[in-house]
Amino acid sequence: MIPLRDTIRSRHFPLVTWLILGANAIVFLFQLTLGYDDLDYFVSLYALVPADWFEDPLWFTITLFTSMFMHAGWFHFLSNMWILYIFGDNVEDRMGPIGFISFYLLSGVAAGLLQTFIAPFSEVPVLGASGAIAGVMGAYILLHPRARVVTLIPIFFIFTTINIPAIFYLGFWFISQLFSGLASLGAMSMGGVAWWAHIGGFLVGLLISRLFYWRPKPIPEPWSPYRVIEIPPKDPRWQ
Repeated sequence: MIPLRDTIRSRHFPLVTWLILGANAIVFLFQLTLGYDDLDYFVSLYALVPADWFEDPLWFTITLFTSMFMHAGWFHFLSNMWILYIFGDNVEDRMGPIGFISFYLLSGVAAGLLQTFIAPFSEVPVLGASGAIAGVMGAYILLHPRARVVTLIPIFFIFTTINIPAIFYLGFWFISQLFSGLASLGAMSMGGVAWWAHIGGFLVGLLISRLFYWRPKPIPEPWSPYRVIEIPPKDPRWQ
């Protein structure tokens, strides 16, 4: 399932969402300019390494933030940015720029901390914006439970789009992350997807999102392709 867009229109320009997208793009493009050895050093230095919690707590704290703006490849980068593009503007619309950037960073920090708690001695670098974006997805469920996600579905060799309720789409995503995280508990030191960072970010997004939003909720777009226009009754004096 590939999400294309949601049915909620933002009423304000999502400045912070675009700044986050731009910052991630700049860092990723910089990574592409590095040779193999330099890239390996860059990742080992600025990505989150759980074992650093014991060796250098200060630098570990710094990498909780720097790791949010790094990615491991084109698919990793594009998929994260696309999800942030779809859901980030609507969450920022409710929280405002300051509230949203604070919420985004806190979600990312919580994601890194849970990943560290699950595998505290791992020396495998953890990087990516997906933990913070998972927090945005968790907030979206609470802020826009009636929204729908226009989703591209492949059926054999035919592609079609359907409108899936956001609460089902994001709920299914979280359950899949939870099962994958539980299945990975025996092999945390081997690398792969940081499932528990996704889980931690999503749960924190659910728990703290209401502390940040203050703007009223927008009305979802009609689900039908046809709009109904209400015509006011005629003034009887002119009949």
